[in-house]
Amino acid sequence: MVDYCAGTAGRKVALGFIDALEVAYRHIARHPATGSPRYGHELDLPGLRSWPLKRYPHIVLYVEGESHIDVWRVLHAARDIPGWMRETDSV
Repeated sequence: MVDYCAGTAGRKVALGFIDALEVAYRHIARHPATGSPRYGHELDLPGLRSWPLKRYPHIVLYVEGESHIDVWRVLHAARDIPGWMRETDSV
């Protein structure tokens, strides 16, 4: 994604995307339960949560472990996320 941003929108946008991701990761690390369980419910994946990036139309999909956070995907919010996740799981 970062390479795509840099190639199409420029280095400043790509660096901004990285900054937004770091902010989201820090928030998720401190407050994992604040992410939305919507996609977890839709996909019947207990514990799956999502958190949006600021200024970028992407979301972080993650699961809280006992001592860590597993980031599953960072996806564009306009995607059919449940459909895409089901398709990816069947491959």
